[in-house]
Amino acid sequence: MNKPKIWLSSPHMGTREQEFVREAFDTNWIAPLGPHVDGFEQDLAQFVGLGHAAALSSGTAAIHLALVMLGVGPGDYVLCQSFTFSGSANPIAYLGATPVFIDSEKQSWNMCPAALEQALEELKQQGKSVKAIIPVHLYGMPARMHEILALAQQYGVPVVEDAAEALGSTYEGKACGSFGEIAILSFNGNKIITTSGGGALVSNNEEWVRKARFLSTQARDQAPHYQHSQIGYNYRMSNVCAGIGRGQMLVLPERVQQRRANHSYYENALADLPGVTFLPEPAGSFSNRWLTCIQVDPTLSGGVTREHIRLRLEQDNIESRPLWKPMHLQPIFESAPFYGDGSSEHLFEQGLCLPSGSNLSTADLERVVHHIRATFSAR
Repeated sequence: MNKPKIWLSSPHMGTREQEFVREAFDTNWIAPLGPHVDGFEQDLAQFVGLGHAAALSSGTAAIHLALVMLGVGPGDYVLCQSFTFSGSANPIAYLGATPVFIDSEKQSWNMCPAALEQALEELKQQGKSVKAIIPVHLYGMPARMHEILALAQQYGVPVVEDAAEALGSTYEGKACGSFGEIAILSFNGNKIITTSGGGALVSNNEEWVRKARFLSTQARDQAPHYQHSQIGYNYRMSNVCAGIGRGQMLVLPERVQQRRANHSYYENALADLPGVTFLPEPAGSFSNRWLTCIQVDPTLSGGVTREHIRLRLEQDNIESRPLWKPMHLQPIFESAPFYGDGSSEHLFEQGLCLPSGSNLSTADLERVVHHIRATFSAR
């Protein structure tokens, strides 16, 4: 019989979530909107350090609405980190715009400022309409935001900061999610805190957030009947899900501490394995370590690859996952422009995400490490 499943990153409830959900039931605030939505938005805005937030159904919905706020449409170009989940890029296609994928740099594995500058300059020379830049704080590691923001200002392009994986991370002492004109967050079931599914758009621009809330509730005009002057979307978070989020916010600092402890455990336990390296934490960055990620170089590891490890873990009912396959390698985006030197391709070929949930036990971590070390011993 299989051993108990060790998940990559499972939801981790505290003790207060049920109180908020029970209050939603007791007061019959079950439908979308309600006091928990208002409270969750206030909690998020205060935590990130911005003025306003709109609680939505997903991080992808938040990126979509952010691009709508910036007027993105057919004929426009949006520069997006290639090494990321498809939710960062798909909304560009929703609006008929062209994604331009930017490669990673080795310090943080995030958007490379040099490749970004090359893309901005070439697109400017070509007379293209560049409407936004979407850097991502991958696996909770902050991107090099000062350099990215300097280039964005130089070329007059707004930044949509994808902080879906980075709630609780900071860069130069400032919260991830507070750097762009608009930032987005995700509360999917595998994130550091969850609302079962959900996301948020945050900004200091009150009008943009107000409009995002309007568009996310099907853009219903002020009228006693259903009247619509714009295309809207069914993107609003429910009061019940927001109640879960309010309870999760109370344990967010603890969740960050637990994820960072997982990373430290793995780093210490695997330090002597040849060819195994971890995602570094550059000076000035503080990562929530949402997922602990390793690279396995077969030229140094005696032929051991990330796939050998992944399959060994899978045989013992342990979930792990290759790093993101870059967007410029995805069949749906194979014709999109790409700027870079292939760094993200190398990361994909050698990278693996290890089980990283904040609810992992010491026995779980020991079991994962045992199988990784056994993979090396068997070669």
